[in-house]
Formats: sequence, C-alpha cells, structure tokens
Amino acid sequence: MRQISKQYSTHKLELTFTDGTKGELDFAKKIIGRSGVFIPLQDVAFFKQIQVDPEAKTFVWPNGVDLDPDVLYSEVTGTPLPVFEVT
Repeated sequence: MRQISKQYSTHKLELTFTDGTKGELDFAKKIIGRSGVFIPLQDVAFFKQIQVDPEAKTFVWPNGVDLDPDVLYSEVTGTPLPVFEVT
C-alpha cells in the first residue's frame, strides 16, 4: 500500500510506495493553472484532503481526482516509464 508520509503547508507531499521507496513531490506544477477537476486542488486546504484509495492503490481527492501511481513512482525514483509498442 502506498501512503502519504508527510504533508507540507504547500502542494508538496512525501510519499511512501509499497516497496518502501520514499520521495517528495511538489504537485503545484501538476495542478496550478489547470482547469476542470483540478481547480479545487489549487486550494491548499482542499489539496490536503488527499487520501489513499485502498482498492485502486493510488492517491485520490474528494472530487474524484487521482494520479497514476506508476507516473508518481517514476517521478520519485527517476525510473523511466516503460514504452509499449503497438503492433
């Protein structure tokens, strides 16, 4: 299970992944200035309502926004995402 280890006063979180990997990510670049479902997340108080969805095993907010855990893991570790070829 992934977890949120620490929340800061901004859009920055420390995340812990199932393999024990930890890392900080600043989500401001992902949400500030975006429209639609991302608008509520620009408010730090709403952003802090992030939860771990035990079924989906990813992070979610009350308005249904979630972010791909593989992408977050890649960003924390610097590991490139796999490239799939369409045949």
